Amino acid sequence: MARQITQRELRNDTPTIMRAVEDGESFVLTRNGTPVADLVPHTRRPDFISADDFLDLLADLPPTDPATFFADLDSVVDPDPFREAGDHRE
Repeated sequence: MARQITQRELRNDTPTIMRAVEDGESFVLTRNGTPVADLVPHTRRPDFISADDFLDLLADLPPTDPATFFADLDSVVDPDPFREAGDHRE
């Protein structure tokens, strides 16, 4: 459970609190007794995912019909972004 600290505690003891966060501890920052922020360790996502891991992630998705996919895409993307404004010729 996150420990509550006041704005003053954070200001006066920043190095100690930051070391605790680096060690995995979480804090709820309060001002006048009201929670205003969560101070939690940063979680870093990997910069790279292997092709096998990516395919494993996709394996749980439902199959996609290419015709339906492209029809949906065409319904929201302008097929000719370079035409003049107001020119609706196809």
